[in-house]
This record gives sequence, C-alpha cells and structure tokens, in this order.
Amino acid sequence: MKSIDSIWIIWLVLVIIWNYGWPNVHPIADVVVAVILSLLFIIIKSQKK
Repeated sequence: MKSIDSIWIIWLVLVIIWNYGWPNVHPIADVVVAVILSLLFIIIKSQKK
C-alpha cells in the first residue's frame, strides 16, 4: 500500500480549516480555495524534487 503523502495531509487540513472557519461562504468559494490550495501544493511538490 502506498504511503500517504504529507503534502496531501497538509492540503486536507487547510481545506478543513477553511470549511469550518468560514462556514457561511458560497459553495463556489470552497471549490476555488480547494483548487488554489491544490495548485499551490503541486508547485511546492514539483520544486521539492
């Protein structure tokens, strides 16, 4: 079984914090933030190699 990537865990924690920290925002904002965080972590992961 493949080990869970620590960057993915950090991304997940940030998305959860966003969803619980700002519960009254529109659903599209949740999607936008998740995509932005995902792209940010893809960039970080590519520079890490």
